[in-house]
Amino acid sequence: MKSSIKVVQIKILPEKGQLEDNFAKMMVSLKKLTGKDVDVVVTPEGFLDGYIATEKRINKKNIRHFAIDPLDSSYVKTISGWARKNSTWVILGCCRLTPSGVYNSALVINRRGKLEGWYDKTHCQAHDRKYIPGSRIPVFKSDFGYFGVIICADRRWPETVRSLAVQGARIIFNPTCGMHDERNLHMMQTRSYESECYIAFTHPLQSLITGPKGEGCPQAECLYRNSAAFPGPAFWW
Repeated sequence: MKSSIKVVQIKILPEKGQLEDNFAKMMVSLKKLTGKDVDVVVTPEGFLDGYIATEKRINKKNIRHFAIDPLDSSYVKTISGWARKNSTWVILGCCRLTPSGVYNSALVINRRGKLEGWYDKTHCQAHDRKYIPGSRIPVFKSDFGYFGVIICADRRWPETVRSLAVQGARIIFNPTCGMHDERNLHMMQTRSYESECYIAFTHPLQSLITGPKGEGCPQAECLYRNSAAFPGPAFWW
């Protein structure tokens, strides 16, 4: 089992409802990572659709127009191909379409380019009530141990992180589009300390990784410091 991994967090502000444009921006970033020996790439919450649920014009019915079925999506197929060629895990935020409605999901694609599964946001409040709340908090097995995924507000409740930690998660990936300030840093440090695990918080405007001793890394050396297309930092743990 690997004792350290390289995590790249994509810091790009996606456009509301512009799936094609957001996908193109992601592929520009992924191409820059080709051959860089990255273990995990994480996008912010709802990256593919630009977290369209915050728009007042969106409701439980029309949000379906911005959702994808990951089992037959051309976007997922292309990203999975990149993951396979580069032997990299990808955590992709999107609206997940089902016959009963739409979930706020993070797809988990493994190093072989296989869709390992997904996590659906469980704590749906305010505009998130346009989604169906998730009902499971699973862990995923990898070559660097078990890991979990939570989305944005899920981090506010200690039980969410703790439930993953007691299942053996060594690191938790947290795509988000919400609060991203000093208070958030302290919150993430507390969650990591409480459950003795690493958390990779990924937001368009703030990326950080916190550790089991309560340490936090709010700023890190940029992998592509001069790149407007990909200003996201890379972290090791």
